[in-house]
Amino acid sequence: MSGANLLQTLQRMTKQTTAAGDPADWCLGEVIGVDPLTIRVEQKDVVPEEFLELTDAVRDYNVDIEVSHTTENRAGGGGYAEFAGHNHDYKGRKRITVYNGLHVGETVILLRQAGGQSFLVVSRNRDHTDLSGQWG
Repeated sequence: MSGANLLQTLQRMTKQTTAAGDPADWCLGEVIGVDPLTIRVEQKDVVPEEFLELTDAVRDYNVDIEVSHTTENRAGGGGYAEFAGHNHDYKGRKRITVYNGLHVGETVILLRQAGGQSFLVVSRNRDHTDLSGQWG
């Protein structure tokens, strides 16, 4: 969800909350499925993906970053010139993927739309689970 979409969702929820005279509730949920995303709320209600709005804190998304550094000096083997140690510049705008998608068993913080069935999934309640990156 982009910043503009998040703002629109929060504005819509605020308007509906004000109209209903009942503030939106927050609650905890447990991810019980990921394809499709399904969350159990307060250990009883199961909320399917179509009633969930996700922030970037709980979904995979792409983003551009700016880099400007030089690679580490590495050498190959065999004594051939093409394997000699070298490094090179690594610069410019690069696209990366941030893997924030939810995993079964994770606990999330939700805002319930006042008078409705929709939820905004704000964040995890604890650290990510199932990390598998190179340095993880």
